Amino acid sequence: MVGAMESLEDIGFGGLKLLQSEDGFRFGIDAVLLAGFACGICPDAGDVVDLGTGNGAAAFIVSHKNEKCGITGIDVQAKAVELARRSCAMNSLEDRMTFIQCDAAKLAAEHPELRGTADAVISNPPYVAKGAGLVNDGDSRFISRQETTAGMDEFAEAAAFLLKDRGHFFLVHRPSRLVDVFCFCRKHSLEPKDIRFVAPKKDTKPNIVLVHCVKGGGRELTFLDELFVYDEEGNYTPEIMKIYEKN
Repeated sequence: MVGAMESLEDIGFGGLKLLQSEDGFRFGIDAVLLAGFACGICPDAGDVVDLGTGNGAAAFIVSHKNEKCGITGIDVQAKAVELARRSCAMNSLEDRMTFIQCDAAKLAAEHPELRGTADAVISNPPYVAKGAGLVNDGDSRFISRQETTAGMDEFAEAAAFLLKDRGHFFLVHRPSRLVDVFCFCRKHSLEPKDIRFVAPKKDTKPNIVLVHCVKGGGRELTFLDELFVYDEEGNYTPEIMKIYEKN
């Protein structure tokens, strides 16, 4: 049942349905790119964690692209976790997916049983650094966009806690925060291995970056081809259509 101030959307990917809050942060292309990036590099990961899952969009897309994996979604917001759990039931995925309410900064203390259990961790963390945006800490959209209790340092630490040795960490972020991403990932033994910039179209600056790290990996970084979202006519490029499974 869809409640007041909620919407139920068909997001594609085999007919997946997603509950979203009308006044909360709504999923966009970042979640799709993250899921496609992770599944392209690790198509057969057995146990996946979506850290900062929100309403579960990226987690559900991964569940479709990798039908053999089990997924745990973790988010600090109770409302987002409730929506994700209800979407899980609507999509009959309760046997493969679990959603936990927990702050990434408190994950090790509150869920020690999760240490070293994940083959892969995906994350779409808040993009704005602490203190760098307008403060409204009661707004779910603010919590989704801006670092509150957990910043990039805490997200990297939580990912390292969750991962098995040589496990894979995938995140989507803003290019302006790339130095922070690399510094904090390496601080927690998550070595950047692949990077891909995403631009709205050719001859524009990238506004999204996808990063793949390996826990305990060697020091060698590969730059993947830049990805363009729109062509000259304003339509999705063939590669974006492929990620969305629309071609």
